[in-house]
Amino acid sequence: MTRLKTFRKDPRGSMLWSLDYLSLNLKSWPTTLLTYLSAWAWGVQLSSENQFFGLLHFRKYPGSFMRVGKHCRFRSDFRSNLVGVNHPCGISTYSKGAQILIGSNCGFSGTIVGAYEKIEIGNRVIAGANTTITDFDWHSLNPLKRSTGEEMRSAPVLIDDNVWLGLNCLVLKGVTIGENTVVGANSVVTHSLPANVLAAGNPARVLRALQAKEG
Repeated sequence: MTRLKTFRKDPRGSMLWSLDYLSLNLKSWPTTLLTYLSAWAWGVQLSSENQFFGLLHFRKYPGSFMRVGKHCRFRSDFRSNLVGVNHPCGISTYSKGAQILIGSNCGFSGTIVGAYEKIEIGNRVIAGANTTITDFDWHSLNPLKRSTGEEMRSAPVLIDDNVWLGLNCLVLKGVTIGENTVVGANSVVTHSLPANVLAAGNPARVLRALQAKEG
């Protein structure tokens, strides 16, 4: 009924919106197939019924483990999220034994996930456009070893169920974000955040409590 009312008020806009939505979904079919093939080639456990708008890039270190749950959407194509996706999604591990575990019903737009130890993302997590989640520094603080991969600091990251990371968020090593928490756009999360709060800033800090999820 709502769609019918909308069509009556704006038939041209409704038709164009529907055609655009249809074209995006049709375009996702080949990239979804190619991403599943890429996951198989890299040895990534990719569950069924995921959808990929543009190619998701994998890079799996030998002896590491990567798993993605069901019903996740990865938006790497600019048209798939017009808030401003500026690069494809990427999931990568950088050491033997590293783990990336992603739950079900999650949404990622231009999101980078890079693990040296372990990154665990729960269910129904939303990562806004161009978010980055990493559990290590990528380079040593020692200038003499900066290009060798030695002496990098790392610590596991845990993002609990129902977390929403806003546009351009950066989540750094050793962080836990509690369930239902919302992190504002352009925030840099350097310390753990509790459940059921709104946080923002650089570094991110708690602004106020949110109503706990019912049921």
